[in-house]
Amino acid sequence: MREIVEIRWHGRGGQGAKTAALLLADAAFNTGKFVQGFPEYGPERMGAPITAYNRISNEKITVHSNIYYPDYVVVVDESLIDAVDVTGGLKEGGAIIINSTRKPAEIRKELKGYSGRVCTLDARKISEEELGSNFPNTPMLGAVVKVSGVVDADEFLKDMEGSFKNKFATKPQVIEGNMKALERSMEEVVIE
Repeated sequence: MREIVEIRWHGRGGQGAKTAALLLADAAFNTGKFVQGFPEYGPERMGAPITAYNRISNEKITVHSNIYYPDYVVVVDESLIDAVDVTGGLKEGGAIIINSTRKPAEIRKELKGYSGRVCTLDARKISEEELGSNFPNTPMLGAVVKVSGVVDADEFLKDMEGSFKNKFATKPQVIEGNMKALERSMEEVVIE
């Protein structure tokens, strides 16, 4: 892993982008990495665009600012492509991961000339089929782990299962649904 991997999340209030960033930070921390996971707050409300960030490293992280040149960008809501500069500062060697039913080639022309990897995942379909409702953050979390390789996939799944068992101890069906959503997203993300 490079010195520090930086990830920027774009979503809308209530979609779980902040939660996904924090879960990724927890999982990476539990594998022995140094981490940061934090949201950028403003006057956000349900449905308003929000941004969250991750820094993950094998060494101590000494920078404490927003992320302006991310290695990876996760777009939890495809409509944000037109509303926010989602590719701003995105490194060509990284990737953008978008919740969409479309293929990467179909979306690329909307990404302001970004020529790096474009990845898509139908997170809505996965979450509705596995969780019974539209919770796109869980599938997008699995996709970013698959695309970035920032943590080992098997270690990540094991850690997330433990986290879900703790959080949803009285709801085993929620644990199973979340795990299936993570596994499917890691298999179904389209990388180009």
